Amino acid sequence: MDKYKYNKPKLNIPKSTFQKVFDLFTLIVFTAGLVHLIAVWGQLPDQVPVHFNAAGEVNRWGSKWELILLPIIAALLAIFMTFLEKHPEWHNYINLNENNIEFQYKNSILLLNIIKNECVLLFVFVDYNIVQLAFGKAKSLGILFMPIFLVTMFGSMIFFIIRSIKHK
Repeated sequence: MDKYKYNKPKLNIPKSTFQKVFDLFTLIVFTAGLVHLIAVWGQLPDQVPVHFNAAGEVNRWGSKWELILLPIIAALLAIFMTFLEKHPEWHNYINLNENNIEFQYKNSILLLNIIKNECVLLFVFVDYNIVQLAFGKAKSLGILFMPIFLVTMFGSMIFFIIRSIKHK
């Protein structure tokens, strides 16, 4: 039995410069999105788009108060995933051993960092676009929204899974 399967060591792995910069960039964009939402709140109609089909077209309208959910979910997601980034010993690995443990931990931490920031940026993008739709400045999220979102998210995951498998 692999000695790391159930008792993975805790290593102190600091964030890379890339991770710090990406976190800072995402925080700035998130804050700007929140400030924008607050700034336009009084001008928003009572009903805003709150759900979209796969083509990015509005298929449900709801209260503007539902817009508050997106930044709340994004913030909670970021907090939770940041916490998980600090505990790579809790993550699942393929072929973890003493020769590759540091690489695997760093790879897993970077994957979480990228997915976290992509998700937060996605929530900000959707929130901003809902406001644009509510003001009549746009007609939909666009037909490319869903494919770009899926390629970005799954592309990141696939890249890091392949990277992990290659470093046995």
